[in-house]
Amino acid sequence: MRTIDEAALSEAAAARFRSEYDYAVFEYRRSAKVLQALERAGVTAHGRVLDAGCGGGGTALSLAEESAFAVGLDLEARFRGSGTRLAGEKGVANAAFVQGDAARLPFRSAAFDLVFSHSVIEHVASAEDYLRECFRVLRPRGVLYLSTAPTLSLAGAHLPRLLVDVLQAVTVRRLHAWIKASGFQLVREDRHVTGFFRRVLPGPVRRALEATPFTQDVMIGHIQCVLLKP
Repeated sequence: MRTIDEAALSEAAAARFRSEYDYAVFEYRRSAKVLQALERAGVTAHGRVLDAGCGGGGTALSLAEESAFAVGLDLEARFRGSGTRLAGEKGVANAAFVQGDAARLPFRSAAFDLVFSHSVIEHVASAEDYLRECFRVLRPRGVLYLSTAPTLSLAGAHLPRLLVDVLQAVTVRRLHAWIKASGFQLVREDRHVTGFFRRVLPGPVRRALEATPFTQDVMIGHIQCVLLKP
């Protein structure tokens, strides 16, 4: 899914909570923006790709369209009747879905060229185990693309209101500690400050607060990391 159709995306966003299938359609429509974010971060979907926490499966299908083969894994098999149905509708034959625990991935070591993790690490029981498994299943020089939101940010704080389990309190410092312990090399990190703070705070004040541990976790609404397995 390469083309961003804002009208179709808005329609899909409005309907996304009706069913798992509707959410998968929303993920698929949104994935054009995800692919652009990957490319801005210097990452291309190629070879064998794992979506390690695929939800309804829409993003995994878009990754399959860009790569040799993509696997979507989810603990609760939300893809059944959603991602599988959408794959048939879109004619995507080079994708598979697997129910499994991302902290104990059911794949051999060095099986993937790219692991994709979008808004997943805050929902796993152990962030350390999750990153360790992502590291294991990547080939040498393989890449983990990880995006998340600090729990105290406007983006992170809405999740409990949607009745979504948040098992990890994500902070910028804690994320860095998890990455450091995992063996990954941090190649690139992009921090996106919420629009409200960009509008109301003068540049020098905003930059100073972005560097302060507590306030940065409130102001930064999205973190994207490119991690390399040496």
